[in-house]
Amino acid sequence: MYTDILINATFYENRIALVENGHLREFHLERVSEKGLIGNIYLGRVVRVLPGIDAAFVDIGLDRTGFLYVDEAFYIFSENYQRLSPGHKLRSIPPSHLPATPAINDILHEGQEILVQIAKEPIGSKGARLTCNITLPCRNLVFMPLTDHIGISRKIEDEATRQQLRDRIEVLRPPGTGFIMRTVAENIGNEALEADMEFLLLLWDEILTKAQKAQAPCLIYKDLDIILRSVRDFFTEEINELVIDNAEVYEQLLSYAKTFAPQLQDKITYYDSDLPLFERYGVEADINSALDKKVWLRSGGYIIIEPTEALTVIDVNTGRYVGASDLAETIFKTNMEAVREIARQLRLRNLGGIIIIDFIDMENEQHREELYAAFQEAMRNDKSKVNILKLSEFGLVQMTRKRLSESLIQTMCEPCLYCGGDGFIKSRRTICHEIFRKISRDARKIGGSHVTIKVHPHIAEMLLNEESYTIEQLEQRTEKRFTIIPVPDMHIKRYDVIWNE
Repeated sequence: MYTDILINATFYENRIALVENGHLREFHLERVSEKGLIGNIYLGRVVRVLPGIDAAFVDIGLDRTGFLYVDEAFYIFSENYQRLSPGHKLRSIPPSHLPATPAINDILHEGQEILVQIAKEPIGSKGARLTCNITLPCRNLVFMPLTDHIGISRKIEDEATRQQLRDRIEVLRPPGTGFIMRTVAENIGNEALEADMEFLLLLWDEILTKAQKAQAPCLIYKDLDIILRSVRDFFTEEINELVIDNAEVYEQLLSYAKTFAPQLQDKITYYDSDLPLFERYGVEADINSALDKKVWLRSGGYIIIEPTEALTVIDVNTGRYVGASDLAETIFKTNMEAVREIARQLRLRNLGGIIIIDFIDMENEQHREELYAAFQEAMRNDKSKVNILKLSEFGLVQMTRKRLSESLIQTMCEPCLYCGGDGFIKSRRTICHEIFRKISRDARKIGGSHVTIKVHPHIAEMLLNEESYTIEQLEQRTEKRFTIIPVPDMHIKRYDVIWNE
């Protein structure tokens, strides 16, 4: 398998595509007017403490206050967090004075200033999810200044290797600090690890120094933009090529790679052509299709993806696929093909939260076990944390997938002006009958002999044709004369009934 990273960089937006074997697997978008917030560190002020849900609202200078759970607030008692000048506003009561299981009002109070990091971006009407457990990622390591912990990437599975890496970090790290070794660091030497550690420790000192002098609410540290983050997080030895279509950004990436990953410089390519980069690789069409509800499978089956406010529902159907042998085999093959496509769509669309997948029901227990195993394998390359339950008796798979930012549809789309996001609007006939009821109700109270009805052209067409008999009957019963006027720019659900002498 080969993977390419494609970067389309413009002055108004940056787009990142991960393409595996010619197929789009992940897509990330950042617009200049809507820059991402994850990883940013703020000096915030507690504006409300909610003991009933063990959480607090914190003003960090954004439109909406951030949300901080008690489990994420306890980190303020770390020695590194309180390594500030005596009596500074960030200092808190010592942990020894706290109950064994402290509540949020034991830790925070209104007006208190705290250092927080955005762990989850604002989504919909919800504010950002905050944490006091600050993390600072670098090329090879993730620094956790407030925890005494050593972590190893879960993608490094060999236990002996994991222990060796733990031992190396233990020797190098300052006492009381925490580090996570990333997958790319598995085979690098101690010199590179020490360089990353030194950089991260200096960065943390700068953050604390700035926090001492700042006045809440304000931004203390801004994470890298989406392009450099993608290079930091995705650009590894396994990547076949990184292609960028912006000359200025190309030079920036070369400089970044020279500092943090010199062995990868030769894999960075500048794309200069009249044909847009994403069209050249066939990515543009894949992005547009990722906004559709229906996704066709090669066999002729299809899946339907329906995001809701609380969860996402995915339905698998055989569609045009009729198979070659028996029904059970046809269903099994459709489900197995759907597994791979669903795993791809979850990553591509950045779907998260609770996900319910309605596979076609299978009576064969072996087929059910094979399907579950195949789905787990298909999700292995997903960087997001997932939890998958076995098929239920109804053929449903329940799973959760951690999502830190908005889905692709939330990023690229907005609610329909007509349906308001419902996916449906009242039928033309329903609107016609609403008009009839209004006229019948008001005819006795309002004088005049003439009624003007202003409606959308589609409604006018139905009134003048399919509903013409009803119009005639209504004119006779109300003893009014109707004039129907189509108004092209009128909303299809809107209408005006004007009574004239």
